[in-house]
Amino acid sequence: MKADKETLTKIVTELVGEEAVDIVLYLRGKTKISEFIIAEELELEIHKTRFLLYKLLEYNIANFIRKKDKIKGWYICYWDLKEEMIPHLSKKMQEEKILKLRERLKREEQNNFFLCRNACTRMDFDQSMESNFKCPECGELMHEQNNERTIEFLRKRLQELEKEKATP
Repeated sequence: MKADKETLTKIVTELVGEEAVDIVLYLRGKTKISEFIIAEELELEIHKTRFLLYKLLEYNIANFIRKKDKIKGWYICYWDLKEEMIPHLSKKMQEEKILKLRERLKREEQNNFFLCRNACTRMDFDQSMESNFKCPECGELMHEQNNERTIEFLRKRLQELEKEKATP
C-alpha cells in the first residue's frame, strides 16, 4: 500500500526533518539509486545526503544494498524507498500522540500548577512548595494557575485524534 504525497511529506518531516522530503520524493518510484546520483541530482553535499539517508534507514523508510565499485575499489550504496512503511509509521505516530495527550491530560487534571507573573516557570504544587512559592528564575511570588482551558484544549485535541484514528 502506497502513501499519498501529503502523508509521505508529513511523516518524513516529523520523523527525519524537512530536508529529507526531497530525497524521499526523488526516490519515489525508483530503485537502487546511488547515493552519489541522489546527491548530484538534488544538489546536496554527499555527507548531508548520506546522513539523511541513514536517518531514513533508522525509521525503516529506506533501505540499501552495498556494492564494491570495480574500478575505484570503493563501496557504493544503492538506495530504495520503502513507501509501504509510511501508513504503518503514520498509525504508530498517531497512537503515540494519543498516548502522550492522555498522560498530559491526566497530569493536568490531577495537579495544581503555579506560575509567576512573568511566566518564567510552571511548577506543580510539590515543586512550588520546595521553592517556597517563589520563582527560581526571577524570584517573583508564584500564583495558582487556572488550567481549565488547557484541560479543555487537551480533551478536544484528543477527541480529534481519536476521530482521525477511527476513520480509515
